[in-house]
Amino acid sequence: MTGFLGEYESTLDAKGRFLLPAGFKKQLSDGAGGQFVINRGFEKCLSLYPMNEWQPIFERISKLNDFDPKVREFRRYFLNGATILELDSAGRLLVPKNLLSYANLEKDIVLAAATNKIEIWDKAKYQEFFENFSPGAFSDLAQQVMGGGDNNISI
Repeated sequence: MTGFLGEYESTLDAKGRFLLPAGFKKQLSDGAGGQFVINRGFEKCLSLYPMNEWQPIFERISKLNDFDPKVREFRRYFLNGATILELDSAGRLLVPKNLLSYANLEKDIVLAAATNKIEIWDKAKYQEFFENFSPGAFSDLAQQVMGGGDNNISI
């Protein structure tokens, strides 16, 4: 399993390409092979999965009950727009126009580690997220997510 750490700033060129930061390239597992899947994130960002991380997610989604309307709704939102990308000879990835529009990406972007994927954010939106999140709110969230039951982990 790939596990990413870090955040890096990058810039989109006029065609919607960005250079995958060397810090993330070094963290790719051997099974990634330079192929990725990019899709809509849960917030107004994009999620970039190395192919070896995308495959188990896709397989799990493929096994969900198609007779359940919630499953169909989730699949549409999660899979529609998902696109296979490959690093070009210069180490760049081309973001499809529909996904650029979804995440409001224009020029300055931030690539942020999110366990097995990389989130791609508009730089201003990313900074706004952290500016509007107080240390107290972060502490409360940490307690809710990490501090109880099976999630009782010391950090």
